[in-house]
Amino acid sequence: MNPSRRSFIKQTGIAMAGTALFSDALDAAFAKKKLTGLQLYSVREDMKSNALATLQQLATMGYKHVEHANYVDRKFYGYPAAEFKKILNDLGLKMPSGHTVMRTQHWDAATKDFTSEWKFTVEDAALLGQEFVISPSMDEKLRTGYDGLMHLLDLFNKSGELCKKVGMQFGYHNHDFEFNTRVNGQLLYDIILKQTDPLLVMQQLDIGNMMSGGGSALEIIKQYPGRFASMHVKDEIKTGNGEMNSQYESTVLGKGMLPVKEIIDQAVKIGGTKHFIIEQESYQGQRPLDAMKENLAIMKKWGYKS
Repeated sequence: MNPSRRSFIKQTGIAMAGTALFSDALDAAFAKKKLTGLQLYSVREDMKSNALATLQQLATMGYKHVEHANYVDRKFYGYPAAEFKKILNDLGLKMPSGHTVMRTQHWDAATKDFTSEWKFTVEDAALLGQEFVISPSMDEKLRTGYDGLMHLLDLFNKSGELCKKVGMQFGYHNHDFEFNTRVNGQLLYDIILKQTDPLLVMQQLDIGNMMSGGGSALEIIKQYPGRFASMHVKDEIKTGNGEMNSQYESTVLGKGMLPVKEIIDQAVKIGGTKHFIIEQESYQGQRPLDAMKENLAIMKKWGYKS
């Protein structure tokens, strides 16, 4: 064999081995960042009646991460931020994200700045150690008017800048209307993703909500790779009495129509997803907490640990 060729093969082999090791290291690093959590709206009645006892039961089940859906007057489920943080810490729980709707009223046009109410929302989220401050939906009147929509999406970017200052990211969470509403001939969800800065505004993809609007999670992830840092993991069954007047309602993972494991595996591979947040809003007669225990066991079986 020609010496130069032998040298080339040797060097190429070393380079390929190094690349493989580097790839494995990246995969391992990303795997450490992944987490499975629970959107507390899934156990909303339990949280309403006794938030502390409910959190204790979730921690006992093996949940280590939760996502809030109740922040009112600077309180999480009735507790001031510092007190709620202590409750979570004492139970070994973390809250990497939360839902609070951002409205145009949170922007003061006179001062060209956010109101104190929204600044407190971001401040308290940072105190809880959140990575994402997520707005779950938008005002109905802004969904079809182009100018109003552009103003709101501009505020999304500005909120992203505000969150970035304290080490967080602003985010948006879809429902169904984003996939069957068009503005100036464009699909609303396409407009949202095209008009928001990926570095400032992350997307939390709800794979169940979109079904009623005709959206497909697998197709959306392919269309916008790397845009979905967080996901609401759901399964759906067809019904005439679904939540939010939908033709579908959520059910225990693996018991519905969605290829849930295929979706979340693709989200890891190309979606940029690191937070997998279980959410179930309908229970088909099952006790919500029992359903959440079952959901966590299924996620663990699929290789997604809390």
